[in-house]
Amino acid sequence: MPRISKEQHLAKIHQDALTEFDEIQGALRDERLQCLQDRRFYSIAGAQWEGNLGEQFENKPKFEVNKIHLAVIRIINEYRNNRIDVEFVSKDGSKNDRLADFCAGLYRADVQDSAAEEAFDNAFEEAVGGGFGAVRLRNVYEDDEDDENESQRIRIEPIYDADASVYFDLNAKRQDKSDAKRCFVITSMSRQAYEAEYGDEVTSWPKDIQQLEFDWETPDVVYVCEYYRVDEVGETVYTYRALDGTETKHYASEFERDETIKAELEDTGHVLVREKRVKRRRVRKYILSGGGILEDVGYIAGKHIPIVPVYGKRWFVDNVERCMGHVRLAKDAARLKNMLLSKLGEISALSPIEKPIFTPQQMAGHELMWAQDNLKDYPYLLTNPLTGADGQIVSAGPAAYTKPPAIPPAMAALLQVTEQDMADILGNQQQADKMVSNISGKAVEMIQERIDAQAFIYMSNQAKMIKRVGEVWLSMAKDVYFEEGRRVKIVDGQEEVGSAELNKPTINEKTGAIEYDNDLSSAAFDASVSIGPTSRSKRQATLRSLINMIQISDDPETRQVLTGMAMMNMEGEGVQSIRDYFRKKLVRIGVIKPTDEEMAQMQAEAQSQPQDPNAVFLQAAAEEAMAKASQARASVIKTVADSELARAKTIETMAGIDMSAQEQAMKMAELVGGALGQPEQIQQPAITPPMG
Repeated sequence: MPRISKEQHLAKIHQDALTEFDEIQGALRDERLQCLQDRRFYSIAGAQWEGNLGEQFENKPKFEVNKIHLAVIRIINEYRNNRIDVEFVSKDGSKNDRLADFCAGLYRADVQDSAAEEAFDNAFEEAVGGGFGAVRLRNVYEDDEDDENESQRIRIEPIYDADASVYFDLNAKRQDKSDAKRCFVITSMSRQAYEAEYGDEVTSWPKDIQQLEFDWETPDVVYVCEYYRVDEVGETVYTYRALDGTETKHYASEFERDETIKAELEDTGHVLVREKRVKRRRVRKYILSGGGILEDVGYIAGKHIPIVPVYGKRWFVDNVERCMGHVRLAKDAARLKNMLLSKLGEISALSPIEKPIFTPQQMAGHELMWAQDNLKDYPYLLTNPLTGADGQIVSAGPAAYTKPPAIPPAMAALLQVTEQDMADILGNQQQADKMVSNISGKAVEMIQERIDAQAFIYMSNQAKMIKRVGEVWLSMAKDVYFEEGRRVKIVDGQEEVGSAELNKPTINEKTGAIEYDNDLSSAAFDASVSIGPTSRSKRQATLRSLINMIQISDDPETRQVLTGMAMMNMEGEGVQSIRDYFRKKLVRIGVIKPTDEEMAQMQAEAQSQPQDPNAVFLQAAAEEAMAKASQARASVIKTVADSELARAKTIETMAGIDMSAQEQAMKMAELVGGALGQPEQIQQPAITPPMG
């Protein structure tokens, strides 16, 4: 088989992408067009008359009472007051709180720096209004103006008009699209911007889903497509063994990205024990136009498609993904109400009062007076009498009066029914947003529960989306945050800003091995989410609870702690220094766990602070008592040793006496034997050691 060129390979990818996109857009066109129409219906003035109804009321009054907008805003406000935060939990259930807290703090910093709240708010609003929204994650340079700074950060960006611009492959069935293999994101550019960036012949990407009925002037734009493909890439993984027997795995791409990793492993005594060829999930990105591939971006950070969708309500019916928001079911009731009100306004405007009918002879000469009566309010009006053929006056008054049009009884009934239908569909608030005085706390809770119930499905789906954002972010973070010694910003759960060092080398006190703090390559976590009030609302609620606890507490120490916590949760102009003071105070008495910086500061202060004279005296007295006790113990030991020495000398003396007696006996025997002339061998008696 002949080998194809790179141009042929890219041309095939472009053709395959066009074919697949045509299938996806054809299958979802009707659903996505309804989502777009729903968003226009509640958000654009005049859009509620789009379609056949507006054509029937051409050249007639078209009044619009947009009650759906208020219902959607209530749900959006409920979400904005109950933000969703991401936490990280170990996959195997083991405790790794420090690394998990570091990941959560780094994620919050990226959310804060990239203004991700705008992305989340836009996605949620599009999901509530139309049924579908989405956000994008992207790694960018930390400082574009610094040529030497190669560090990158992760940004979370909004995708506008996601229902008309974001498409996943039809085989992706999961709500968060974690099983998707392809993704298309259509972005609009002006012709000038397109030519300046790509310098190619302008060929727009095909886009069929759009609604421009009330948009009389639209910008001349060109559509380009971001195309994401999930590939199974073959890669070599190397296993190294350290001096203590532990093993670590490194991909070949890690060595290509940072050449110092391999040298550092060899310098620290790591030995390559095996290598294996594996398949690794990677995501490749292309920029496409209608005519071809504009740019091959290459493999991006992470192993997931960085586009995360959110749905208002979602179903699969007849193998087609269908979704809707809070608007669609109320559209007909809103149209009927607008039609009835417009017709009622037209009837009222036609002839609200009775008008007299005169002949031309009666009005001759008085036309201007009658015409200006509504403006000048004359005290009387004049007419000419109507005379007969004989000159006699036949009539001096009007011949007749016009009658105002009567309102059909069915119209009044329909208005009442329509109002009730909209309340049933959108949720009957019953003035739940107006808290009157003298209302019980239980009633307030019931009203709040009723509001929460309307927004619950949207909040739940938004939580699924943000959970997926956390998973994609962690996958990207492993490829973005890898530099040893790099300092990064982190934000804790109370929105306090701090700093941490990536891959900080430390020595394990038990094994003596070198370990690395804040090493994201070992971050095996699942993302979890929590829905709750905003940080500001939490502080206010906490402050109220602490004040109530202070009033009922009798223990002075407990009141001191509660007061410090209350001061830490105070908000206002110029209270930050007070909050810092009370935090330091609570850290010193052991109520709050200190950070690494606070611990180092406390140790430095303890070393530099002069000692208390009383403490010095007590310490000296304790040392003197310990010295005397040691001296007494040494004296006892010496006495025991002297006693043992005397006993040993006594035993030695006794043994010496016995040996002398034996020697003297031997000599006597030898003398006696010599005198008798019989030199017999005298057997030496056995020597029995002295008992002691």
